[in-house]
Amino acid sequence: MKPELRIGVVDSGHSAAQRVQVIAGRRFALVEDGLTESDLHGDPLGHGSAVIEAIGRRAPSALFCVAQVFDQRGVTSALQIATAIDWLVAQDVRLINLSLGLRQDRSLLRDACAAAVAKGVLLCASSPAQGEGVYPANYPQVLRVTGDARCAELEWSWLNTTQADFAACVHGTYPGQSGASLGCAALSGHIAAFLVAHPEASNAQVIDYLQHNARYRGPERRLGP
Repeated sequence: MKPELRIGVVDSGHSAAQRVQVIAGRRFALVEDGLTESDLHGDPLGHGSAVIEAIGRRAPSALFCVAQVFDQRGVTSALQIATAIDWLVAQDVRLINLSLGLRQDRSLLRDACAAAVAKGVLLCASSPAQGEGVYPANYPQVLRVTGDARCAELEWSWLNTTQADFAACVHGTYPGQSGASLGCAALSGHIAAFLVAHPEASNAQVIDYLQHNARYRGPERRLGP
């Protein structure tokens, strides 16, 4: 019997239907004097539900640990994300999906990512297809992932550009959810499927697999008018 694969998701929560796949959950919210922790509060944005669905569709046997960091406005902070990453590492997750990005580098977020990677956890973070990079995708050893319209559901691309390392399918089943966030989730799903089949694989072996099995290599070449 293969060991269970635990996937960490830092996002807005999960749907009621996904509760059977979620083995641990925690909400991290800002208060005047710092941070408070509590039970999950549903999914007010639907974003986390879309992310979990995208991962689970590609790796049906994966189990999820969900860290809720977004408020009803879709706003979060480096403190919330860093604390969530630390909590997920303590839950013994193998992979953390971060379909989010902050404009500013913060040392506590950088340190949380470095500590997770040092424990052998693979981090996938969304990166915009254009414009300035975001954090935590910009940190070393974090996989930078965006969306690629070329990719079908079971495909991904190895971009190897200044913008992103990999990209994957941008379409899901949740209305209004698309782009780099879903591309990141889709790639996490592909990684999860590989880890289910190869539970002893190292992060380097995961990346080697992604590079050698990418449907597309390099960015999409758009023709001019």
